Amino acid sequence: MMNNSIKDICVLGLGYIGLPSAALLANRGYRVYGVDVVENVVDTINEGNIHIVEPDLDTFVRSAVQSGALTASVQPHPADVFIIAVPTPFKNDHSPDLTYVEKAALAIVPHVKPGNLVILESTSPVGTTERVNEILVENGVSSGTVHIAHCPERVLPGKIMIELTENDRIVGGISPQATEQVAQFYESFVTGQVLKTDARSAELSKLVENSSRDVQIAFANELSIICDKYRIDVWEVIRLANRHPRVNILKPGPGVGGHCIAVDPWFIIDSAPDESVLIRSARERNLYKTRWVVEKVRNSRLRFEKEKGRAPNVVCMGLSYKADIDDIRESPALEIASTLVEDGLKVTVVEPNLRSHPDFTLISTAEAVHSADIMVFLVQHKEFAGVEVNPRTEVLDFCGVTRQ
Repeated sequence: MMNNSIKDICVLGLGYIGLPSAALLANRGYRVYGVDVVENVVDTINEGNIHIVEPDLDTFVRSAVQSGALTASVQPHPADVFIIAVPTPFKNDHSPDLTYVEKAALAIVPHVKPGNLVILESTSPVGTTERVNEILVENGVSSGTVHIAHCPERVLPGKIMIELTENDRIVGGISPQATEQVAQFYESFVTGQVLKTDARSAELSKLVENSSRDVQIAFANELSIICDKYRIDVWEVIRLANRHPRVNILKPGPGVGGHCIAVDPWFIIDSAPDESVLIRSARERNLYKTRWVVEKVRNSRLRFEKEKGRAPNVVCMGLSYKADIDDIRESPALEIASTLVEDGLKVTVVEPNLRSHPDFTLISTAEAVHSADIMVFLVQHKEFAGVEVNPRTEVLDFCGVTRQ
């Protein structure tokens, strides 16, 4: 049910979270103003098109734009609700970079009025929501007149349009009143439970969710390295171990990517370095797994060159950070392919979710089967299931495609 006291919403950041959120809200009866600093993104959306791959998103955006409920711009617009959904990357030293959040907060200052809601959805280090409030107050917004809260996104790429409404949401305000006001807004379109807390608990809960996954994946990745040492099939070991009623080992892969699991643990490590020993160890183990995969491919190259007297054609199967999406942020597959090119190898890539990539020649699966001397499976895309590889091709499967 639409919140009758709220008419206009301004969403800052039209990426993998901001655009789906803007399109969903526009289709729920709100007037939505989307903001992005990239003019091409703004133009694409205003044409009723999308710049990212996500099931059903194109339908939502087209409908919202054609109805006039959604427009995009490079500048914020006055609204009742401001949703900040901008990137929160980390710097070279793995400390958090809050530049985009701070710029977004500054950008809305001229448009914020008493009673407005300001919601930070960007995954953020503890204290960031309070920093947003500080920026507003430092620039003339009267303290306590705006309801500010953190509501971290909790969606799975590939199912975003479903999970935006069906997943439980966490709302943590910088005051109890802010928590209540923002929770009421989310209850207008979320069918899952809206869980109320304070801003710092909301921030840390999201970081903990992804850090927990990182630790679990690190265990699976370390297990795959151990199994390789003993020449044991890791997939068989995991299958057997998971028959225990209280064991659920995740799948190993070439590392961990994406803007969440590969990034969020560093926010905890940065703010609590002495207390986050296990979290740091898991993060470093997953980074090592990517380097380990590169070494396995290098060894295969050396064997091939010794036997054949020429350099092999290497095909990397997958470039995104996980299956069936186009997102390459922090992708271990991308890092592996790039490193192999730096090694001087002839590398082509099969990535069914991308039309092109500036650094790689993209080919079809059929072309890969025909041309590959070494086929490196890095992402378990559905298009790779059942691929019949040429018997002369060496297969290196780091994500379980051949075990499907």
